[in-house]
Amino acid sequence: MPEEWFVRVEGKDYGPADLEMLRDWKREGRVLPSNPVRQSDGAVWVTAAEIPGLFEATHPPVQTHAARSEPEAAARAEQPAAPIQRRSLGSILSQVGAIYRAGFFPFVALALLTILPSICGQLTAGFVKTTPKVDVDLRTMVAGLFSLSMFALTLVLWPIYIAAIQILTAEFAAGRRLGFFAALNQAVRFWPRVGALCLFVYGVFFLITVFGLLILAIAAAGTSLFSVVFALGLLVLQIWMFGRFFINMLFWQQFAVLDDVGVFDSLRGSKELARSGARLPWFQRPLWRGALIASIWFAFVLLIAFAQEWPHLRNYVSDLITAQDPQALLQKLAAAQETHGIDPAALALSLMQRIFQPLLGIAFVVLFLDSRGAGRDQQVE
Repeated sequence: MPEEWFVRVEGKDYGPADLEMLRDWKREGRVLPSNPVRQSDGAVWVTAAEIPGLFEATHPPVQTHAARSEPEAAARAEQPAAPIQRRSLGSILSQVGAIYRAGFFPFVALALLTILPSICGQLTAGFVKTTPKVDVDLRTMVAGLFSLSMFALTLVLWPIYIAAIQILTAEFAAGRRLGFFAALNQAVRFWPRVGALCLFVYGVFFLITVFGLLILAIAAAGTSLFSVVFALGLLVLQIWMFGRFFINMLFWQQFAVLDDVGVFDSLRGSKELARSGARLPWFQRPLWRGALIASIWFAFVLLIAFAQEWPHLRNYVSDLITAQDPQALLQKLAAAQETHGIDPAALALSLMQRIFQPLLGIAFVVLFLDSRGAGRDQQVE
């Protein structure tokens, strides 16, 4: 069955059309090399100029001697095709750093878009916690409502932050510069789609995490060998579910914004691209590169979290070693938890993590652009 394509012209999709029909549309001026196109059974959008045989220039045959034509043709047929050069992971990460440096102020402004409401809520909650024996009065109710409103504002701004990261990174990767407010203006129109995808993706991850907590509860409650084996089996299932979903959702943000496709097409395109590159070495496949990039970021987050909690952990360990009365130790830990207020060092570390957070989004955009180019190369081959 010949390949069929959909063509996007001025925001509308036309097709499916085979190569001959596309050539007719090209002759009529209805299809230009810059028009986005995708295969009828795929979700990856490319430009019409990249369809083999559509806009390629046809070269006239070269006059050769009859005595040499057949041997030369046979020799050329025996020569293997030149391998396509893939970018190394180090080259991708280097470009991530270059893009972050080039757009440092817009990226930091985007990070502050979600940081400031969160910090305001944390400061308010910390102030209420440090008040000794606080009663429920008008002041605490207002503080609670303010913290809740800041949390809601962060949730509202999060889809805009995600979309703007994609837009800014794509512009800087193409050698163009885009201002902060221009990126916000473009990102706002993606809010409904990215918001719906956020609810679905983060909601599923939340349910999988709850499933893991239930497994721990089952393991803690049971004492028989059967309950332990059953909990271990559920734990393996939970890890498998988390891994499967993580693979399928590697590139949903990029498809939703950069390829401007709907919710279901974004999910399908993310799955197809994440599982592509079967003919590549494993370390060049989008799946393993995405997993490595995510692992680097998670290790950084865990390091920040450990640094934030280290002063309290050190005190707890010291008290645990020297304590004579376990009950008194528990009471002391509970009192310290109740009076635990705002820690400037922990707040600074949290702020640093959030400022560097755009690096993760930039990395996946660069990986998306590189992986999609590799996928097109495989189709041509």
